[in-house]
Formats: sequence, structure tokens, C-alpha cells
Amino acid sequence: MTSVRIWGPGVGAVVVLVATGAWARGSTGEVDAGLWDAVRPAIEARLTAQAADEEGYGEAALGARWFCAADPLDLRQDDGRVRAGVDTLCMEYGVRDGSLQECSGSHYPQVMRLERDPHGGYRVVSQEEPPDGADYASWQEDHFSVLAEYRLDGATDASGLESAARAHFGLPADAPVGDC
Repeated sequence: MTSVRIWGPGVGAVVVLVATGAWARGSTGEVDAGLWDAVRPAIEARLTAQAADEEGYGEAALGARWFCAADPLDLRQDDGRVRAGVDTLCMEYGVRDGSLQECSGSHYPQVMRLERDPHGGYRVVSQEEPPDGADYASWQEDHFSVLAEYRLDGATDASGLESAARAHFGLPADAPVGDC
């Protein structure tokens, strides 16, 4: 009887840990690819329009333009509305002497809420971004799951934006990238 009192709580703890591990493993944070494909254009158009309103370093000198991309961190749909937690990257590129010039950029997480528009697509109805300074980490913790936060710590790849910028400016695919 003594061994049941000693081992009982231990076995219970192991069961809880195994169940938690199985749940966490099953919660890979993968998003619905079809839903992401549907909302991504609205998100990236919103990001690009907002970035274009900002005056970057290369705009006047190099005819620079902004290019933006978003990666999904978490995505939930409820009654036609979508909450999209995204990792955003916007870069300003211009051209000088046949090479792409990286002039400025921004990279941070955001939460966007979208709803269907009359044409069957989606439109962004609200947008939240972290504050500058000390409250940045707590905002991120309050708005994203642990798995999403972990993905935010990864390196951001701007190669897709560089390719889009090269194509926009008519540069060859291997045109070098320099600083503004």
C-alpha cells in the first residue's frame, strides 16, 4: 500500500507530461494553407501601401520602392473573420549603376484582423503592432502562442523581396545588392 502512495503521484505526473508533450507535438503551429493563400494578398497589399506612405532613404535619389512580405505565425477563422498573427518584413529598394540598393526596412510581428469583402476576397479591418521599447516583449507574449514566438526568433529571409525588386526594376536575377 505504501508503494501506491509513493508511486501514484509519480505515475500521474508522468501521464500529464506525456499528454502535454503529445499535445504540444500535435500543435505544430501549422496554418491552413488555403486560408493563408486567401488572406495573404490583402495583408501584403496593406503592408506595402503603408510602407509607401513612409519616406525612405532612397525614394528621392534612387526612385526606390517598397516591397513587403508576411509569414504566418498563427491563423484563426471564426464566423467569417480571420485573426492573422504574422511576421512582417518590408524593404525599400532602389537602383544605382545596375545594382539593387537596399535603402531601409522594417521587420516586426503584427496581428491583423480581416473579413470578407463583397468580391469574395478579404480586407484588413484592424491591425496591431508592438510598441517600441520595453513593452515590445510583453506585447509579443500577449499576442502570440509560445510556438509562434519561437518562430519569430528565426532569421528573416529577404531573398523573395530582392527577387521581386529586381524584376520590378528590370534587373538581371543575379544583380548584386548593395546599401543605399
